[in-house]
Amino acid sequence: MATYKKRGYKKPHKKEENPLHDEHSTTEEVFSTLDESASKTEEWVASNQKYILGGIGAVVLVVLGFLGYQQFVMKPKEAEASNEMFFAQQYFDEAVNSTAKDSLYGLALNGADGKYGLLDIIDNYGGTKAANLAHYSAGMAYLNTQKYQEAIEYLEDFKSDDPILGALAKGGIGDAFVQLGQDVDALEYYEKAIAHADNAFTTPKFLFKAGVLSLQEGNNEKALKYFNRIKNEYADSEEGRTIDIYIGKAETLK
Repeated sequence: MATYKKRGYKKPHKKEENPLHDEHSTTEEVFSTLDESASKTEEWVASNQKYILGGIGAVVLVVLGFLGYQQFVMKPKEAEASNEMFFAQQYFDEAVNSTAKDSLYGLALNGADGKYGLLDIIDNYGGTKAANLAHYSAGMAYLNTQKYQEAIEYLEDFKSDDPILGALAKGGIGDAFVQLGQDVDALEYYEKAIAHADNAFTTPKFLFKAGVLSLQEGNNEKALKYFNRIKNEYADSEEGRTIDIYIGKAETLK
């Protein structure tokens, strides 16, 4: 006899699994895994304890060593270098404002009367602020006594974020390259001096030098770029007072 399904008849569902039981089992597994991991970690720490403590001890020794070095070596060295620098720097400053430049720059570089010169400070107090400044002063001393290779060497070793000294050092290297006939290198360092800092003293100074050098090289477009920046941004500077003359010259030769 044929059979049929009554309307509304639903096939019985399989017995549903207990979700709370599954969740409980999963949680137990997670904690079991964590316990095992913790136990393994504890075992590893226990078996490697002497290496861990040794590593920590090494780090502590390095930190203490650095602090001790700064306190008991570099601080006294900095103070001593600054004292020695005073004598050499006096001769350098006198040379800048004197007519007997060569002899005074020589004393600044090499010292006198048992006192250190700039070169001695560089050799004996490397790593100090005084030695770094001595590189600048020595480079400028060589530049002013027409020893251009030495000037480049010492000025390149001078490192400073100071907006004035940093720019003057780079510009001084540019001046030395000009004297050596290396105009491409000179222009590169003038541009470095311009980029080093934006101020009303060094920026128009080296914009002007870069412009004049470009004009001499026949690159009038580039010269105009430098000259116009002086006119637009540094009109009140010493270079800005006469810049119209140079702009006119560059436009004529354009």
